[in-house]
Amino acid sequence: MQSLQCEYRKHLITASVMPHPDSPLPFAAGCLITAPDGHVSRRLSMPMKFFSDLDNAQHVSLAYGRALVDEQLDKARQAF
Repeated sequence: MQSLQCEYRKHLITASVMPHPDSPLPFAAGCLITAPDGHVSRRLSMPMKFFSDLDNAQHVSLAYGRALVDEQLDKARQAF
């Protein structure tokens, strides 16, 4: 299975979808984030998010990764 990737705010986000074949919703969404310095995060799973379609699970995983990058970078920039 090939994972989707995207670059966002100088971070590489890779969809990390885990298969659960015996489930009615067999794909668990999650992602890996590679920082500009090359550090790769552990798999960051979306709590209780399962999907019936692999493509959908990968796209949601990338969106989740972008939100996590935004949260981390915006938190560092707050000056109040």
